[in-house]
Amino acid sequence: MNVRAMFIDMDGTLLKSSNTISSRNMEAVNSLINQGVKVFLATGRHYEVTAPYHKEIGLRTPMICLNGAAIHDAVTGKTMQTKTVRLNEERFHHLTAVNSWNVIIHTANGVYCKETNEEIDYWTKVGQIPPRYIGDLKQANYQDVLKYSVRTGTPCPKISAIFNTEAEVIDWHDGFELLAPNVSKWSAIKSLLQEFRISPSEVVAIGDGPNDIEMLRYVGTGVAMGNASDKVKQAADFITGHHENDGLAQFIERYLLKSKQSYAI
Repeated sequence: MNVRAMFIDMDGTLLKSSNTISSRNMEAVNSLINQGVKVFLATGRHYEVTAPYHKEIGLRTPMICLNGAAIHDAVTGKTMQTKTVRLNEERFHHLTAVNSWNVIIHTANGVYCKETNEEIDYWTKVGQIPPRYIGDLKQANYQDVLKYSVRTGTPCPKISAIFNTEAEVIDWHDGFELLAPNVSKWSAIKSLLQEFRISPSEVVAIGDGPNDIEMLRYVGTGVAMGNASDKVKQAADFITGHHENDGLAQFIERYLLKSKQSYAI
């Protein structure tokens, strides 16, 4: 396996449920970097809650954030590329306001949300930047939306399908997310591969969520975590261990580190 780059999802992949990087995962990633492989983070998180982990690992590569809607410079954190999504706002807010769903809107200037919760409190703690607005989003003065996140608590594919003509839809077990059409982690990866002159065939991507399916499918080697759904696993070439059991490190150690394998896959 001739690998020049690896793109790693964060939640459910790099991180344990405690939002920490295990020493084994850290060691495996650093060994890969020392071997000359470029390692990138590709996450649904926004920049402020990605950068601390990027720094902890010591990465020097751009960060793919918000499922590919933003790419941030490794050093300055400035956006290298953004893709904004435009919805029929009146219809969107009418649909979401009549239900007891939380709505989180990620913009180029920060996060706006209907109400706060444990996850948003964590974002504020890690990113050290609170939401710009909490309350009735019809009254919020936001622009340049990169991602809408609707937390319904249950799968809602019939509701999310309403937005198929306006946006790229990602369905989760507890809601859905909306991005600009044709935006994904894979679309951002393609952009970076052109910049670094790396072929998709020389790339490994690893993840566990529905937002990872495209990148797992289209890179040279796609790896699904053991905690991924069957749909995600079907898009992958390999399935590794659970994120609580260092599945990321398991794959790197077994297949990518020169000292531990013979490149005969």
